[in-house]
Amino acid sequence: MSIATVSMTFRRPHKVREETRKIVEAAAEALNYVPSASARGLAHGRTGALGLYSFDYFRPEAFEAPVALEPVGQTRAGEVAVVREDDEHHRRFPLYVDEVQRGVELECWQRGYALLIGGGSRADRPTVVTDIVGRVDGLAVFPRTVPDDVLERISQRIPVVALSEGQQHDGLSNVCADNRGGMRAVTEHLIVEHGLRDLQFVGELSMFDAQERFSGFQAALRGAGLRVPRKPLARLAVDQHDTGRVIADVLARGGDALPEAFVCVTDEAAVNLMEALAEHGVRVPEQVAVTGFDGIVAGRVVRPSLTTVRQPMQAMGRAVVDILVERLADPAGPPVSRRLPVQVVLRESCGCSRP
Repeated sequence: MSIATVSMTFRRPHKVREETRKIVEAAAEALNYVPSASARGLAHGRTGALGLYSFDYFRPEAFEAPVALEPVGQTRAGEVAVVREDDEHHRRFPLYVDEVQRGVELECWQRGYALLIGGGSRADRPTVVTDIVGRVDGLAVFPRTVPDDVLERISQRIPVVALSEGQQHDGLSNVCADNRGGMRAVTEHLIVEHGLRDLQFVGELSMFDAQERFSGFQAALRGAGLRVPRKPLARLAVDQHDTGRVIADVLARGGDALPEAFVCVTDEAAVNLMEALAEHGVRVPEQVAVTGFDGIVAGRVVRPSLTTVRQPMQAMGRAVVDILVERLADPAGPPVSRRLPVQVVLRESCGCSRP
């Protein structure tokens, strides 16, 4: 039996007669043979793998040592330990990065690609990225994970898709959601349906998608003839403890210091904010409305449930793979930009009652 027949059996089994395929598979099992992806890549100039450089930029603690759990009582050998842990805490639910990554994984599986995922601290980032690039046919990156100049060099060698970023340079494809339109729509809901006039935006503007969301928020206020804040309340965006201190400062100025609504850059920021408000006796939505953006699971389980703008996170991950495969088939083609639609999800935190 020829080497070509054996190779075809593993690469494209549907092209080989069933009788021949069974003989090859039986011989491979007897010899404990496993096809070499590296050798296949050398022969065809492809690895059959895609890369994803990822870390959860909302949760820097992802790189810290895990928190030790408190055991309840003593356990003997063979017994199952019982520990105390807040299973309902929103930070233990999947966030934006997790959901997008899941979409990448599903699409790679469906298309027959292996997926190599890497990530790390700022110190080892260049080494990790270079290591991934040398093993894959295309690369996807989350925002602010790889310097622009490094991405530009990589894109000259293999296709690159940036997630949730604008057009950074001519050779880079990108996938994002309709951040501006989504934030404008949820802000207009607060103005039109709930009659709110004093709204504040909560969130840092260091990311492209955050800038787009703030722009949509401003557009909604401007269209309604309301006062348009020039900058957001950035200190309320991420850190739970800082959020509590800021809310305490706001309340110390008197009841009029609170806006009628906090429009948050992410669901994570919104949940932090609602926790801080609850700790200081401020009722949501009776005293102040709160909205988020992303559509993470935590928004459904917190109380009150969170009104938000849902990104198609898994669809974004799938779109990344689709673009990479498209660019591999046509390396000389132009970069691809895709902006996916979003949905406003109305829940309790804005004042909408449960159905």
